[in-house]
Amino acid sequence: MIKLLMGVYWFDDALQAALKAAGWPPVTRAQSLLFANMSAGERRPSRLAANLGVSRQSVSQMIAELAARGMVTVEPDPNDRRAQIVTFSGETTPLRTAASAVLRDLEDELRRRIGDEALAGLACALSTDWGERPQVEATPAGRSG
Repeated sequence: MIKLLMGVYWFDDALQAALKAAGWPPVTRAQSLLFANMSAGERRPSRLAANLGVSRQSVSQMIAELAARGMVTVEPDPNDRRAQIVTFSGETTPLRTAASAVLRDLEDELRRRIGDEALAGLACALSTDWGERPQVEATPAGRSG
């Protein structure tokens, strides 16, 4: 799994560097991952927090900061008055277009580095339904394996 995580960092570090070099406002890795989740269709702060593995309060703070910067908007969920929906603000359209182009270029660079076959295998493995999260047992705390 660490290799998969390192791949995410590879993409995010390169994306952040390219956007910074082009003069776009910087975002933290957590904010970048929040944007990735939003791009994948997540809109509720509770789901964003769960996906990022952080507290709802942490995501709320992040969203408030991004809203103050004009990058996201927060509105009531029309299907649940108790919930909110986070969306990209219209101001982020040029940034999202630039980020999408960078990500396409990074995928092309990865293809050059690892080859068409390896990239196709990686894409296939990542897009396959892995099923529900398995229940596995860990060695109890205080015991060696």
